[in-house]
This record gives sequence, structure tokens and C-alpha cells, in this order.
Amino acid sequence: MKLLHTADWHVGKTIKGLSRIDEHTRVLGDIVRIADTERVDAVIIAGDIYETASPGPDAEALVLRTLLDLRDTGARVFVIAGNHDNAARFDAVRPVFAAIDVDIMGTPLRPSDGGLLEFTTSDGTGVRIARLPFCSQRSVLRAQQLLGLDAAALAATYDERIRQLLQSLTEGFADDAVNLVVSHCMVTGAHLGGGERSAQTYLDYWVGAQAFPAHANYVALGHLHRTQSVNGPAPAWYSGSPIQVDFGERDEPNHALVVTAAPGHPSVVDHVEVAGARRLRTIRGTLDELASVGVADEYLRVVVTDPPRAGLADRARELLGEHVVEVRLEASVPTPAAGPSREQRAGRSPHELFAEFLGEQQIDDRRLGALFARLLDEVER
Repeated sequence: MKLLHTADWHVGKTIKGLSRIDEHTRVLGDIVRIADTERVDAVIIAGDIYETASPGPDAEALVLRTLLDLRDTGARVFVIAGNHDNAARFDAVRPVFAAIDVDIMGTPLRPSDGGLLEFTTSDGTGVRIARLPFCSQRSVLRAQQLLGLDAAALAATYDERIRQLLQSLTEGFADDAVNLVVSHCMVTGAHLGGGERSAQTYLDYWVGAQAFPAHANYVALGHLHRTQSVNGPAPAWYSGSPIQVDFGERDEPNHALVVTAAPGHPSVVDHVEVAGARRLRTIRGTLDELASVGVADEYLRVVVTDPPRAGLADRARELLGEHVVEVRLEASVPTPAAGPSREQRAGRSPHELFAEFLGEQQIDDRRLGALFARLLDEVER
């Protein structure tokens, strides 16, 4: 059987207040195209469909349309909630999605209630898929109680609890089927992409790769934004985000993963690059250096290294145009000596003190002195 693995769409994400819905429309359209071209039997979306737990109507409309388009390729569609998603909301609409052959899961379920699903592909291959949505520290206790684990299990660490949940969910795996695990979690040894929510990437949320059973043909992971494999007893991969979520992320291609699997055989994983997103790029230099930078269809974070003066940010935007979404000033300024004491300041005007401060900061801009004088005059009046 063949499946498409994707995750971490973060639909509704903005960049410094600018909507990225047009980018997401192109990116998700390309994922649908890949699923159709590859004639996959299943599409697995491993969490963080949305950027926030309360997505806007344009984000929801795009996701719903994409799920329907993926279903129309003939593939079975499976979705689990990530830490950015509203798990309770996913569960509330689950019956509606089931009616259109899209299986969506917000919170963990017993294997018999849907935590472990079985289906057969068009060529007769049996598939068993165990699914574990994101579990917070609190919700993992509820999940253990739901699955009937004993009191000793409830006293374990987060890592041990997730292992126990996965063991319970995968006990029904069979040697004559393709056995799949889907989870949204942080696996030991994996590398951050740079745009993940830090509260759920602390050490308290790490899960060892040994948690995934060796008899799984493939483990589809979500949460980290960089495409990567995880060393463990079973083939385990993060598909990564199909769009650069934040400037902190590495400037690498974004992918969906197309996986070919058969009972008793190792899975074959192909990286398929996803198109449609603008790149996020950080450039650094003086205004003269920035003037010679070539700009493509991308968002820019600009770090200006000229000595500080009024208007630097505006000038950087003039040079690089509408692509600039953030300007930072990063001049090399020596650490000033201790400021003048109260006695040294006595009898000196605010204008003199401000001029001394500008000198310490190596700021040579007469407009700032004039602006300070005007503001001071308004305050005194």
C-alpha cells in the first residue's frame, strides 16, 4: 500500500500580522496534487492542522475544502490533533467528518473505540493504524485512565506513560497487515525546526524512540517542522511542515512524504517537495550592502548594522520594498561607562544630558536632538 504523510500545516498563521492564507491555499493544493498523482491509499495528517485553537473562518474553510479534495482522490484520510489544535472541537465534529469518509481524532480513544482502525486497500492489503493525538501532561493521565491502565502506570513519567499508551494501542497489530502508528509528539534525538511552540518542546515532553514497536511498518510523526527520520526500532519520520512557519526555521525545502509499505517488508520513504510557499529569509548588512541584495518572492527580516540614526528602518523598507516584514537594528556599540552621578548631572540641562547620551551610543543625527527639544518643550508646556 502507499500513503502520504503530512503534518504541521499551521493554517491561519500570520507573519508580522500579514495573512498567509493565499500561500496555504497553494501549498495545500499541491499536497492534494501529490496525493492524486501518487495514487495513495491513505493520507495521514499528523496534527497541528491549524495555528490556533480558534481558527478564523478563512482558515477553517481552506482546511475543510482540502480534506474533501484529499478524500476525492480516493484515499482514506486520517487526521489527529496536535498541540495547536482544539482537541475537543475535533471530537465534536468527528461524526460529521465520518459521514464524508474523513476520520478525525482529537483525544485518545480505546483501541476498540477507534484508537486502532483496520481497513483494506483496493488491492486487498490489510492495514492497521494506531493513532495517538497530542497529550499534554494533564491529558495523558486521563488517557491512561480511559484505556484502563493501573495505578502504578499513573505514577510514571510522561515518557513512560506515552509508551504504555502506545503499547495498548498497538497490541492488535498483525503480521499479515501493514501496521502504522500516527502520533504528535517530541521524540528524543530529533531536531527542532525553529518555529515550534516552546512550551511543548521542553524535556518534560520528550518521548524515547523505543516507545514505537518494532513490528510497526511505519511511524508517522507530527510536531517538529523539519523533515527527518528518527532512529528507533521502527521506521519513524517527521514529515515536517509544508510551509516555513517562522524566521527561526532553517531555509530548507518543505516536503510531504510518500511511503510504500507491505506486510513483512521495510517501508520505502520518498521525499516530495511541496511548492507554493514564500520563503522566509533573514539578511544582514549596512544600507549600502542591503541596496545590492537580490530579492525574490520571499518575506524578509532585515538586520541593519549601520550606526543608529533616525530613519534607518524606513530606509531599509524603501530599498527592499514590500518584502520586508521586520527590521532590526544591530549596530556594534561599545558598552558605555557608568553614567554621571547625581552631582555630575546637577546644573546641566536635559539637552546637554541627551546630547551626551547620543555621543555614548555613537549616534550622530541632529534630527534626534531637535526632536528631543520639541518633545521636551511640549511636556514642559
